[in-house]
Amino acid sequence: MSLRNPTSWMWAQACDLLDDAEQVHRQFFRLAASGSTQAVWEPPVDVFEDEREFIIVVALPGVARDRVEISLESGSLVVRAERGIPAAVSRSTVRRLEIPYGYFERRIALPPGRFEVGTSECIDGCLVLRMQKTDPF
Repeated sequence: MSLRNPTSWMWAQACDLLDDAEQVHRQFFRLAASGSTQAVWEPPVDVFEDEREFIIVVALPGVARDRVEISLESGSLVVRAERGIPAAVSRSTVRRLEIPYGYFERRIALPPGRFEVGTSECIDGCLVLRMQKTDPF
């Protein structure tokens, strides 16, 4: 891309903005019927790596650890659960709804190699997963 050609630059900027908007849409704004088995949102994640393991942090405020399903599928770590609307507000009128609720699924691609799910714990509203590397890299 040439920065000297304004058309190329503007087109690249527009494509970047569309990608960002699509990601936000996928993450927060898909609506589906309650009880659906189709994911309606994706929680944000951070992934860290050292020589022995991957540490994956999934933002899941309001989701109990024992309600989260973790699996390895086709080279990806998959985290699934459902965040329900708190019972204390279930009969209230919605004035603003920014926190995503409903069934979610997040797939995190893993690099080539073999891994096993190590420990998992909830810390300050985040699920912290440790994936042990079982093959030398």
